[in-house]
Amino acid sequence: MATPNPDKAFPVSWDQFHRDARALAWRLAGQGPFRAIVCITRGGLVPAAIVTREIGIRLIETVCIASYHDYQNQGQLQVIKTIAPDLLADRGEGILVVDDLVDTGKTAKVVRDMLPKAHIATVYAKPQGRPLVDTFVTEVSQDTWIYFPWDMGYTFQPPIRDGA
Repeated sequence: MATPNPDKAFPVSWDQFHRDARALAWRLAGQGPFRAIVCITRGGLVPAAIVTREIGIRLIETVCIASYHDYQNQGQLQVIKTIAPDLLADRGEGILVVDDLVDTGKTAKVVRDMLPKAHIATVYAKPQGRPLVDTFVTEVSQDTWIYFPWDMGYTFQPPIRDGA
């Protein structure tokens, strides 16, 4: 992914993200039953919390995969934490995987390899990664940079760890 293009910026407010995540839950409500949610961290944490509330799933697991190391360029994928063995046992049967966005599809591919029978859902999808997800709410162009509410104040807010 290249440096964000300010002409193709898609800022998402907390209110809009909540509405979109609830819309995702609405689409997923008839897809189950799901016995667990696996959220892809960090971006999948917020939509997974909303989806699990809306459709009533209590078992929540994470898979931690780092791909954006500088908020602009997608680098080498690193699996920091894998999925609990009992959820891997049936190749993902009955598992719902949630993330905020599928971009290039690299992260989704890693998770799909771990859980080939899981249902992967994202709030937003870009064309390159779209074939790897089963359910999504909004598609944006590949060259659009989505600014999520947790990344913004009145202007972009770098993480505290970056010295801001």
